[in-house]
Order: sequence, then C-alpha cells, then structure tokens
Amino acid sequence: MAERNRPAEGHPAGPPTVAAALRDAARRLEAVSDTARLDAELLMARALGVSRSDLLLHHAGDPVPAGFAGLIARRIAHEPVAYILGRQDFFGRDFAVSSAVLIPRADSETVVAAALAACPAPERVLDCGTGSGALLLTVLAERPGAAGVGIDRSHEALAVARANAARLVPDAEVRLVAADWRQAGWDKGLGRFDLILANPPYVEEGAVLPPAVRDWEPAGALFAGPDGLDDYRALVPRLPSLLAPGGVAAVEIGAGQAEAVTRIAQGAGMAAALHRDLAGRPRALVLRSDDLRFGLGKAGANH
Repeated sequence: MAERNRPAEGHPAGPPTVAAALRDAARRLEAVSDTARLDAELLMARALGVSRSDLLLHHAGDPVPAGFAGLIARRIAHEPVAYILGRQDFFGRDFAVSSAVLIPRADSETVVAAALAACPAPERVLDCGTGSGALLLTVLAERPGAAGVGIDRSHEALAVARANAARLVPDAEVRLVAADWRQAGWDKGLGRFDLILANPPYVEEGAVLPPAVRDWEPAGALFAGPDGLDDYRALVPRLPSLLAPGGVAAVEIGAGQAEAVTRIAQGAGMAAALHRDLAGRPRALVLRSDDLRFGLGKAGANH
C-alpha cells in the first residue's frame, strides 16, 4: 500500500496540503503552547479566511495559504493567539482585543456570574479598569436597559472598549472615561452605582509569568507592587462612596489574595463573600456594606 501511494519516479509530489501543514505546525507549536493543535487550526482558518469548523470540514486537501507561515512564526515567538487574531471569546461573545488590553479569560466569567447573582437587575454599572470592556459589556448585554460607565487609565484600551461597545451593545447607554484610581479625585462626578465591577492589576512585581503574558500583555494592567495588592489598597476604600444603597461590587482577585483583600474591604466597612472559578480557585469577592442582612464578613464564605 505504501508503494502505491508514492509519486511515480520523475514526478514530484504535489504542493503541501492544509492537513499536512497543520500536523507540522502543531508539532512545532508544542514547545510554546499547551493547545498546539487548536492554535494551528485557528491560525490556518485565519489564513484561509474561513471558520475553524469550515476548515476542518472542507479544506484539509487545499494548498497551504501563503500567510500561514507568518502566523505560525508569530505564535512560536509566544505572541498570544488572541492578539494574532485580534479577537477573544468571553461569555459567549466575540470581543476585539489588541496588545493594549489584557486578553479576557474564562476565569473572569466568574466575576460576571457572581455579580449578576448578587445584583440581578442593576440600573447603573461601573467597571473599574475596563480594558476591552469584557466585564462591563457582558453585564450590559445580559441586562438590557442597564447603563454603564467604564474607566481605564489607558486611552488605547478605551478605544478598544468603544469599538466593542458599538458592536456588541449598540443600544446601551455606555460612557467610557479616562481615569486612574491611583490619582486623587478620579471618581469625582461619576455618581453612584448599583453594581461595580473591577479586575485591577494584582500580580506581584517579580512574579514569574509565561512569556506570552510577560512579553505581550500590558504590564500596567498586570503588576501591582511587591505583594500585588497596591491597586486594591487604592481602589477598594473608594467603593462605598460609589455604591448606591444596597449596591454591590464584584472584584477579581488572585488565587492567594482572598484574605488580604477581604481585610482591605473590612477596613473600608465592607463585607466580602468569596466565589471560586470552575477549577475551584478563589477568583472573585462580592463586596457590600457590612450589615446583618449580608452576614458574610469573612473570606471563608464560599460559593
């Protein structure tokens, strides 16, 4: 059988096919990715200008498109697939991303789920450190009629969020504002909110990160001082003055930060309920005024 499949002598083999190129690319990407085959398929689909499912169903025998090699070279250099494609799925929606914003991750969907469970019908929503707008725009899409304000200190990030807002929630009232909670007066004039979302920087300086994160994602959205808590110390004490009566805040945290951030919240007169992601890791704290109705003043309240 092997002899029958060989090209006849003097007749060179045809050009490499998409299927063969995918096998080779996946092998090469194993050194930089835990999802090598998926990465190769997504990049091939982009090079062909088709969906991944269409690629797998209809294009295995096609010749390899000229742009594929360049896309693979970018991934081998640890550039995240989301930046190469310019998009990332979050909560079932397609968000535009660039290197100006953190890539939305499935773990952060825990923040949205916890927020909507704690505040099922928000009228005004604030997103602190909005980046691509993933948290804010997801809540607005899930709760039509709510109005939102997103703040970020990066004008480039706000441009990404505006593009996502126009495409994903064109009928929503959305205001995107340049503001930095490390600066005095950043919250002046924002008003009060039923729900506040926040995914602040929380990586400690000097932490060892994968090259795809360390070399490509914006450092200003990652690092927060020697213990990773500097932004919580600046932001969390301001939350009570921004919350409407009965309002709640949902804040993303690092895996080992629940107790420390809870103490910061308690110092600001707030109680914290801990929510874990699908892998069981601490991921979000839901904060509100520390009263008997809430009754969850310790980080040990797990959901």
